[in-house]
Amino acid sequence: MRGTVPATDIGIPFFSYQSHISIDRKFRFIRKWKTTHAATSDGARLREGLLDKTNMASSVWADTAYRSKANEDFMEKHGFVSKVHRKKPHLKPMPRHIQQSNAGKSVIRSRVEHVFADPKSQTGLFVRTVGITRATMRIGLANIVYNMRRFLLLERINTSA
Repeated sequence: MRGTVPATDIGIPFFSYQSHISIDRKFRFIRKWKTTHAATSDGARLREGLLDKTNMASSVWADTAYRSKANEDFMEKHGFVSKVHRKKPHLKPMPRHIQQSNAGKSVIRSRVEHVFADPKSQTGLFVRTVGITRATMRIGLANIVYNMRRFLLLERINTSA
């Protein structure tokens, strides 16, 4: 009697990266960016040079992935005002005042989401490379293209006004 041959999975390598950005709140230019592997924790990136004291505002708007005691302490120590979303308490409903606070923060944070969506929709950016260096270059070039397009848009608005 023959033994059964176990099914084999063919592994297709898939390399995913994510972009962490810092934008100018008023003009929405990308001021700083960092590329990481998608598996890394978002929160630790905040303390790795994304925050910029020369930016027009001292408030930091980010989603719940960036909320931690270490990040809150870092922002307070360096003179930034935390506007990071609060997390829902584990196995409890979200308190009403936190819901309202998060909703107000989402209005500002939506500006950042538009910055992320633009390179994907306008330039068809899809980063699937081997190596963080190549991914950083592709994301960096897409960010530069975004800033140039944004500048041209602001110039057109300024000249027509």
